[in-house]
Amino acid sequence: MFAAAVNRLGALCVAFVTLLTPVKAQEFQTAATAAWVYDQTTGTVLLDKNADTPLPPASMSKLMTIYLAFEAVASGRLAPDQRLPVTEHASSFGGSTMFLDTTDQVRVEDLLRGVIVLSGNDASVVLAEALSPDGTEAGFAQLMNRKAAELGMTKSHFVNASGWPTPGHVMSMHDLGILADRLIRDFPTFYPIFSETEFAFDNRAPANTQNRNPILGMDVGADGLKTGHTSEAGYGLVGSAKQGDRRIIFVITGLQSETQRRDEAARIVNWAFRQFALRDLSAAGTRLAAADVWMGSAPDVGLTLAEDISILVPSHAAGTVNAEVRYRSPVIAPVAAGQELGELVISRDGLPDLRVPLVAETAVSEGGFIVRVQTALHVLIDRFVTSSANPAEVS
Repeated sequence: MFAAAVNRLGALCVAFVTLLTPVKAQEFQTAATAAWVYDQTTGTVLLDKNADTPLPPASMSKLMTIYLAFEAVASGRLAPDQRLPVTEHASSFGGSTMFLDTTDQVRVEDLLRGVIVLSGNDASVVLAEALSPDGTEAGFAQLMNRKAAELGMTKSHFVNASGWPTPGHVMSMHDLGILADRLIRDFPTFYPIFSETEFAFDNRAPANTQNRNPILGMDVGADGLKTGHTSEAGYGLVGSAKQGDRRIIFVITGLQSETQRRDEAARIVNWAFRQFALRDLSAAGTRLAAADVWMGSAPDVGLTLAEDISILVPSHAAGTVNAEVRYRSPVIAPVAAGQELGELVISRDGLPDLRVPLVAETAVSEGGFIVRVQTALHVLIDRFVTSSANPAEVS
């Protein structure tokens, strides 16, 4: 049963719904110094450990370089077969490289694979200098910072394109997760490059042809995204895996070895998919309540779901959870069909609340003269009854 709307302007109405729900999932204990695990399908954060702390990201920050490069290719500012020059600055980097030199003219497509598969510092800088407004890596870093602000990454600051250890070059694990989510959503055509396990550029570096992502070959649905390692940051990974209708994104850092990074990544994937299950609750358009309408052509309007509801629940179900329909009543006419009027708040043990918009089922126009007169009479009667029940004191 849903609670009836209160006949007072601006009153907050709450109706309670009972849903089948599971017991609380087992909490995950990670050896990472910071971690963020996210179910992309339902928008549910499964784990947050120091996730908003800015930390040295190592090569994981190359994902922003890739994002801007993908954006440039998608808009036509760069072409996949376009060849870019290699400057002395770009060729000067050690660590993970494509072994480029200043005589090279390298295709954009090869540079993208060089960054994604080989983690090439040189390839990152070549792309950065090509896209920079002033032709410098520092200029490109300013583009990275602007894009981070645009994407809602509030705990990141970029100084270079590759993640080379530099004071002030930091990212939070949450921000890396936001970036991974946007790469997957915004560039579905390019995203499969992240799952490529090998890239042998010009046969220059036989020892550096393999993708370092340790979970790509584990048969767990992994298809991205980027490893990182420096002595300061430790071993980290921005990973993603898809099983059935669900996709998870996770970010870990501060691990002590490649082996520990691999094992921790595998544990997280198994935990996220085994401990939680996807449940379809209701379809868009389902009416959950009705709100009174003030001076409208109809006395009330249905509140319906604006979208299908699927939620994550711990896999071993038992018990119930509360769901609240929240709206202010009465609603003032006119009301447009699809106008947001409230929300459904679903509370689950051990997981964040899920909030789903509720919208008007139909349009309700303003009432005519008779409706307005009737409303005015009702107000006068209510005031008379209230004053009769509570007469003023005589002085």
